[in-house]
Amino acid sequence: MFVDCLKRYPVKGLSPEPLPSVLLREAQGFPLDRAFAITDGSFEFDPDNPAPEPKTKFLMLAKYERLAQLKTRLIEQTSELEIEHDESTIRFDLATEDGKETAASFMRDFLGVPLPGMPKVVHAPGHQFTDVSVHSIALMRSISFINLATVRDLGERVGMELDPVRFRANVYFDGLPAWSEMEWLGRHIRIGDARLKVVRRTKRCAATSVNPATAERDINLPLQIRDYVNHGDLGVYAEVLTGGEIRPGDKMELEDQ
Repeated sequence: MFVDCLKRYPVKGLSPEPLPSVLLREAQGFPLDRAFAITDGSFEFDPDNPAPEPKTKFLMLAKYERLAQLKTRLIEQTSELEIEHDESTIRFDLATEDGKETAASFMRDFLGVPLPGMPKVVHAPGHQFTDVSVHSIALMRSISFINLATVRDLGERVGMELDPVRFRANVYFDGLPAWSEMEWLGRHIRIGDARLKVVRRTKRCAATSVNPATAERDINLPLQIRDYVNHGDLGVYAEVLTGGEIRPGDKMELEDQ
């Protein structure tokens, strides 16, 4: 099996960014993945004492599918968020409070639906707004894997081609039978010098029902998964045991237990 592509999601709920390579570090998460998030205004986030919050308290695709209309990019060197919409490009400086407030106002106006409060762009050094952050710091820093064969098999089952980006993973891989990754819990993965341990299967939510190309809910994918395989999981999380650089095309090896 091999790494097909690598993606990060610098702002929770917004566009993926493809990466040519990633340097993994022991016990650390995917670099700059979910480093920022936008709250729905229902709570105050303390960047000096960041506490995990359920994903339902943030702007995310499971509740606000219109977010998929936006094509976004975070310029790492400057922390500028670039948003493409309606053939125009807007930039917000997330390194400043004014920039974050302006970005939050844009998102509120763009969604055009009632929110619990005024949204805020939030960030804290070392904190990642991953869905599983509510379970533990270790899981917050775990990396998500998707088997492309599983996505293809599910697509055949439901009668439509599924964009793997629906599953918002970090590492997309190919070359193994569909659904075989469901048996990896506790196993070790080696990619070059990097070594990881599979720690959790990925429970799928309503975000997967949103077509990233159309920003429409075109299928109840969690229900289809349960009907097909009698559980709601697709993909796995793994913690980094030994760091190393990984790239698309790299060989992935599943080590013996």
